[in-house]
Amino acid sequence: MKETNYILDNNDRASIDNYPLLKTWIHDYHARHGFLPKYYIRTFGCQQNEADSEIMAGILEQAGFKPVDSYDAADLILINTCSVRENADDRFYGHLGSIKRYAGTKGERIIGVCGCMTAQDFHAERIKNSFRYVDFLLQPDQISFLLDFIEEGLKGKDTYFNKERSVRFHEDMPIARQRRYRALVSIMYGCNNFCSYCIVPYTRGRERSRLAEDVLQEIKDIAASGTPEIMLLGQNVNAWGKDLSPSSDGRPTFARLLEQAAQIEGIYRIRFMTSHPKDLSDELIAVLGRIEKIEPHLHLPLQSGSNRILAKMNRKYTREKYLEIIGKLRQARPDISISTDIIVGFPGEEEEDFNDTIDIMEQVRFDSAFTFIYSPRIGTPAADWYDPEGREEVQERFERLVKLQNEHSLDSNLKMVGQVVEVLCEGESSAD
Repeated sequence: MKETNYILDNNDRASIDNYPLLKTWIHDYHARHGFLPKYYIRTFGCQQNEADSEIMAGILEQAGFKPVDSYDAADLILINTCSVRENADDRFYGHLGSIKRYAGTKGERIIGVCGCMTAQDFHAERIKNSFRYVDFLLQPDQISFLLDFIEEGLKGKDTYFNKERSVRFHEDMPIARQRRYRALVSIMYGCNNFCSYCIVPYTRGRERSRLAEDVLQEIKDIAASGTPEIMLLGQNVNAWGKDLSPSSDGRPTFARLLEQAAQIEGIYRIRFMTSHPKDLSDELIAVLGRIEKIEPHLHLPLQSGSNRILAKMNRKYTREKYLEIIGKLRQARPDISISTDIIVGFPGEEEEDFNDTIDIMEQVRFDSAFTFIYSPRIGTPAADWYDPEGREEVQERFERLVKLQNEHSLDSNLKMVGQVVEVLCEGESSAD
């Protein structure tokens, strides 16, 4: 993807006056119905996708669209995709097929697909060829151009797709935040780690850190709006600042950014994700132990407890280093809760490797874990090593691992019985 090194001006880019066809479409819609057109965004995947969806929602609302909570009520439908695992692909295609009945005639309803899947050529070609009622595709680095893509889609171009149009940051764009009490703040984009199983560096590009002053100003605006909690986001937040120039007080680091964010009046709790063990510095651990505003929780993906498998994964740390980090974290903040990600059945994993993972789980006793069976991602090195043979054995290992983690999670929860803690109620659970 060609990368353009500039930041779009919000007032120019998001102004409906720059899009005559879309402006006419909205005007005609209002004349026919007596109210403004409606949009619905279906978001799959991580919190970064949620943050991107909030930006797109802000752009649409500034243009004159109103939000609704279902496909059938929407005049503009966006599906924000995730491609981290195969089941995410399958869920997306299932949803995309199900909305065909809402497509109508060209220009009657606008349908767009965005997110990580659109950055992969084989997915883009499949959507263009098999789902011709889709009007446009929008990559993660292109969401600032949402109105441009809608405009081109209304011109009747079949699945408008422009790889050349992208920006480093979505700075100064309108944001329609979905939560009253917690705000998502992207501090960086992309990833440089190239874990052998992961598609993210290919879909989100290389690491780009937002300037500290821009991040802090956004947090100040959030605090002024009355939102007490922020979640700082990045594919690898610990790497924030590595690509920025040193200032008079030294090199920018994520630890220093946290310290500055904690000083902002009106912010009472700070969360962040995701952290990579290889970049978790002693400076950051000290900040976690010192600043009470930072939530006593860290999500620290392990992926495997086997040094052999970690090397094949290109994770750039060992089991010994991971355990050392856990020890430092618990020494700095004894009440810290630690969660993780674990992959079972990575290509070449043997019983001994799996037992190494079980051993670390027994030593660390994670409070919770996201556990997955390895899913090959086209275009990654590990996909070339994948052998579907032995899936029954992998499934059996996976069930053993889940059973053990459930026991550890229960033990962790039981320790809370009888304690009084401060909580922030956001609303009813979607699972209830």
